[in-house]
Amino acid sequence: MLLIISFIIVSFFFFIIFSLFHILFLQKLRYCNCEICHAYLTSSWRKDFINLSDWYTHLLRRSPTSTIKVHVLNSVITANPSNVEHILKTHFHNYPKGKQFSVILGDLLGRGIFNSDGDTWRFQRKLASLELGSVSVRVFAHEIVKTEIETRLLPILTSFSDNLGSVLDLQDVFRRFSFDTISKLSFGFDPDCLRLPFPMSEFAVAFDTASTLSAKRALAPFPLLWKIKRLLRIGSEKKLKESINVINRLAGDLIKQRRLTGLMGKNDLISRFMAVVAEDDDEYLRDIVVSFLLAGRDTVAAGLTGFFWLLMRHPDVENRIREELDRVMGTGFDSVTARCDEMREMDYLHAALYESMRLFPPVQFDSKFALNDDVLSDGTFVKRGTRVTYHAYAMGRMDRIWGPDYEEFKPERWLDNDGKFRPENPVKYPVFQAGARVCVGKEMAIMEMKSIAVAIIRRFETRVASPESIETLRFAPGLTATVNGGLPVMIQERSQDS
Repeated sequence: MLLIISFIIVSFFFFIIFSLFHILFLQKLRYCNCEICHAYLTSSWRKDFINLSDWYTHLLRRSPTSTIKVHVLNSVITANPSNVEHILKTHFHNYPKGKQFSVILGDLLGRGIFNSDGDTWRFQRKLASLELGSVSVRVFAHEIVKTEIETRLLPILTSFSDNLGSVLDLQDVFRRFSFDTISKLSFGFDPDCLRLPFPMSEFAVAFDTASTLSAKRALAPFPLLWKIKRLLRIGSEKKLKESINVINRLAGDLIKQRRLTGLMGKNDLISRFMAVVAEDDDEYLRDIVVSFLLAGRDTVAAGLTGFFWLLMRHPDVENRIREELDRVMGTGFDSVTARCDEMREMDYLHAALYESMRLFPPVQFDSKFALNDDVLSDGTFVKRGTRVTYHAYAMGRMDRIWGPDYEEFKPERWLDNDGKFRPENPVKYPVFQAGARVCVGKEMAIMEMKSIAVAIIRRFETRVASPESIETLRFAPGLTATVNGGLPVMIQERSQDS
């Protein structure tokens, strides 16, 4: 036994020495003292910018082609719509998610739709399109959102409104709301997060931790470091493993329970997916549904956080939305949850949501990996294996794309002369991606965001809790745009005649 332990220790010692040598070799191989790489490695960009995305935006604006290279990351980053079209549409086959990306998110997402390519991706894409596009699932989703608003969101907002001076973190409310709704839609499971005194769901906490730590892997200039920590089960990788174990355990229990209770009459996604996925592949089911949890929870909450932050800075836009709601739904508070046909008439609200996501996209950037050597539309050479990123956050802040008023929150830019919503080309506005990978849950996400916006704007006034919290948004590292410190607000119920 002693001999075996000694052998393991010696093996680990030599592995670490080899790994450190390999890291130093990579540093030498990729070492670059250019302005961009030096600022990234030393974090000197923090002197002038609060968020990494703001620094990238600055660099992309300064570039004649709206494209830059970060050599130490083996990465090309672009905010050029012609390049986005090249990556997502005309040369889609050359820019899969890639094995590199699959390794980074594989522990969390497994073979889910956001972490797969080829036949696996095509199967899930087709399945998701069929299910999310079906009338029964859309009606089911709308009913879930409506119930969550009426039985949980409104009572909580009213409670804080009654306690003058009480501060509510609106981002936390949105995250709890969307986790409840997407869990019900995906698993038929109610984590009951949106209720006082705001309990911490084991599932939600594990999901947050796993998402954040997985995202930090993607930002590491030397991936071998986190791979060593994963092998040794230490530090952040130990926490990630523990969080994923919780997700796997709870998801596994829900899948087993659903198999026991049967699928008949069930509209949640896992029941519908079970009908077409092999009975002995519960791990694949878990991967599919966890991907939908990630997409449906964090993106909706991030989009609403940016939207309400902008509304508090632009009361004129909020007033125009209220005028539209009164016109479509009638005056008074008899109804604060909109029907689907009513939401289709809310062009100005729709435009305001799209405009807010132009400035604050829920997913600030997305990456693919080049399968073969290529040249982008702007002439940038891309070597095989290079990470190629289109930066939606930066694209929303480019005067070359949106004109000299690009910094303004201006919903009118999305309306035609008759006041009807007018969409933009997805390669100019890739918030929902474009081409073959365009988001299949877009309509459902917009429905949820509109429903929540209608309920809050129609019945409540939201005001910033402190002037500092509205000056700028500081984002935490993560797969989606989560605001550090949340969005603390004070809530006041409107009078019927206001």
